[in-house]
Amino acid sequence: MRKDVPVLHKASTVAMIAVLVGVGACSTKKKALPPAPPPSSAPMGGASSGSTGGGDAGNVGSTAIPGSIADFKQSSGSDTVLFAYDSYDVDDTAKAILGKQAEWLARYPNVKVTVEGHTDERGTREYNLALGDRRATAAKNFLAAQGVSPSRLATISYGKERPVADGSDESAYAQNRRAVTVVVSGAR
Repeated sequence: MRKDVPVLHKASTVAMIAVLVGVGACSTKKKALPPAPPPSSAPMGGASSGSTGGGDAGNVGSTAIPGSIADFKQSSGSDTVLFAYDSYDVDDTAKAILGKQAEWLARYPNVKVTVEGHTDERGTREYNLALGDRRATAAKNFLAAQGVSPSRLATISYGKERPVADGSDESAYAQNRRAVTVVVSGAR
């Protein structure tokens, strides 16, 4: 039996080396990513939501490409409408902004959007999620009433989880009580 031990040891060593060589052969080199484009210095209308809606995609110089996210923000004046404390009523200023958004969406019927509802930091998480949902739904319903197909409109509530303004004063609260329309598909 002593003679079998070295043979088994050599066989297992050879098998282990074969496995390691096989695994090494399967690995691939990671390709370097191209450098990021320089940031645009073109002014954009309206408040920025900090959302994942694509930033200034479609901006060339100071002119937005028609049908792009940047064009949506420029044409609408803003992607954001604000609300009064503990309210989801769409006021006249919000109606004007949403009306321009609806006009842009009518020009680009392949575009879908998500309306995000947000609140300030006051209140419980559950209450604010519900209020954010009512704000998003109010904005969505206004867009639908302007002729935008409801199948192109989705809503989500972030409640108080994604503030755009830090602080515990009325100025910060007012900026955080909002609905943001985010272009999610179909834009160039």
